[in-house]
Amino acid sequence: MTHVGRDSSALSVRFRRLQWRFFVAQASLFVMIGLSGCVSRDIYQAGDLPANLQAPHVANTKKLDLSGLTTVAYNNEIIDYGDILEVQILVGLNTKYNPPVMQPRVNEAGAILLVNIGEVPVRGLDLPTAESAIAATCIQRQIYRSPQVTVSMKKQRTNMVRVIGAVKSPGPVNLPRGSSDLFTALVAAGGLADDAGTVVDVRNPHGGSAIQPDRIAGGFGNSGDITQVGHSLGTAVRTNSAPSAFRVDLVSATKGTGGSYNLQDGATVNVERRDPEAIRVVGLVNKPDRYEYPVGEELRLLDAIALANGTSNKAANKVFIVRQLPNQQQPKVIETSIREAKRNGEMMNLLLAPGDTVSVEQTPTTVLLDSIMLIRFGVGASLGAFF
Repeated sequence: MTHVGRDSSALSVRFRRLQWRFFVAQASLFVMIGLSGCVSRDIYQAGDLPANLQAPHVANTKKLDLSGLTTVAYNNEIIDYGDILEVQILVGLNTKYNPPVMQPRVNEAGAILLVNIGEVPVRGLDLPTAESAIAATCIQRQIYRSPQVTVSMKKQRTNMVRVIGAVKSPGPVNLPRGSSDLFTALVAAGGLADDAGTVVDVRNPHGGSAIQPDRIAGGFGNSGDITQVGHSLGTAVRTNSAPSAFRVDLVSATKGTGGSYNLQDGATVNVERRDPEAIRVVGLVNKPDRYEYPVGEELRLLDAIALANGTSNKAANKVFIVRQLPNQQQPKVIETSIREAKRNGEMMNLLLAPGDTVSVEQTPTTVLLDSIMLIRFGVGASLGAFF
């Protein structure tokens, strides 16, 4: 005889459902135990990871000391094309006989044009030598007998350089000729942007003189007109055939003992913009999804799990990292452990590479915990029906 208000058939159905949940949980546990003994030979262990499977370390451009990109010392008193000079000539005590102060510009022929004197070649001379050259010309041409010449730099020519790519203020910048180098160009453009990479491509106009950058590798590309640039033990030399284009690796360049990265008038500087591929976090996590790989920072295993709001199963421990290597069809699978990553972060808390997939795996332990939670929920729900 059943209690008043109790339906024996309904109670029987609830017990059958409970038995069915218990059977499913047991079956899942046995299947997982059986599969746990099958380990693929293509799975690499994090503790014995070969060098070619390790993620490359990411350089943070914000922490680079870009002052190493400054050019070699340059004598600002050396006269060059486009400079404006101030020339004063004294020929006697009576000032009315002195010619007016002149401000000639150095023309494309490297000479200045002075009133009553004519052209005087001055390009490549320092200021004291230019004074002597002008005085000698006056005497040679029988214009003045013993002139006292003073030459000063009124306005030094500037180089217009266009800076594009991952800088804060892209566009044309005017650089003093004496410091027309990569460092000054980047500073004038506001510095590197947050998404800046470590590669800078520089293209100088053909011809003209420049200080040739040090080389660490040969040219590349189909045209062969680009030179890989970093640092070396060689010294910079002035040449009339500077490379029309070269590439600078900021990490190598800033770690060197100094190089020379002069920019010609009309040069273009292009800073690489870094856009790393997102990573995926799947499996036993609370929020499986795609997550952006931070620019200029490292992302490790525990960081990725934290992005996914942690594991959804307290017993979760086994992790597979699926990594696609360049020029290989099949991805590589790396096995690691959450507990070991916490204990031995240097080795087991692996550095992730852009494009990695992090999968927190089911194990017999996680299935058992899920089964216990399922049975507990089923028993609680069934017992609740009696009261």
